[in-house]
Amino acid sequence: MRQDHEGAGQRRNRGRWNSFAGRGGGLSGSPVVTTTPRVELVTGQLDMVWSLFEYHLPAIDDDACLFEPTPNCWTVRQDEAGRWVADWRVPEPEPAPATSIGWLTWHIGYWWTTTLGHCFGDGAPEREAIAWPGDAASAADWLRGLKDDWRAALQPLTDADLDSTDRTRTLPWGEGMRLVDIAGWVNFELAKNVSEIGYVLRLR
Repeated sequence: MRQDHEGAGQRRNRGRWNSFAGRGGGLSGSPVVTTTPRVELVTGQLDMVWSLFEYHLPAIDDDACLFEPTPNCWTVRQDEAGRWVADWRVPEPEPAPATSIGWLTWHIGYWWTTTLGHCFGDGAPEREAIAWPGDAASAADWLRGLKDDWRAALQPLTDADLDSTDRTRTLPWGEGMRLVDIAGWVNFELAKNVSEIGYVLRLR
């Protein structure tokens, strides 16, 4: 990934944070959306975690995505149709295998696509249908789009919306959970996966 491109990405991210922080609104020049303190909390946490992902991006190129830190490693591989498919096994092996950055970016895209589709859409594709985009730059763009869509969906929610389980009812891992619980889980899961990405980068 080009250094100048990602530097601009980090500047854009900082601009988003400065615009949102303490204002409860949209980007500079866009209509202001009134948000509740709880929405500001979960989106603020999201922004902080996302800034760590943007920090790592300059070091993530195609080779980094496919680097396998151990022989027993889950990664993404092209199938006969040219799709990049992620390694997966049910039940998960014990001990759990190491994972490549390509696999980790796919995993973020998988759970975020699924969560966004069930909570704010008409459902989501099955896991097997969600492929890795094929290169580092496209993967970064994919995840940025999911983050922006998720953040925008949270912005207008009321406290009643956050406490409701209506939107999480069909989510495979959200049964009985309030939407605010899922929003907190998204932040936690993203932080975990981004930290794993940073660790793999240190092993190269």
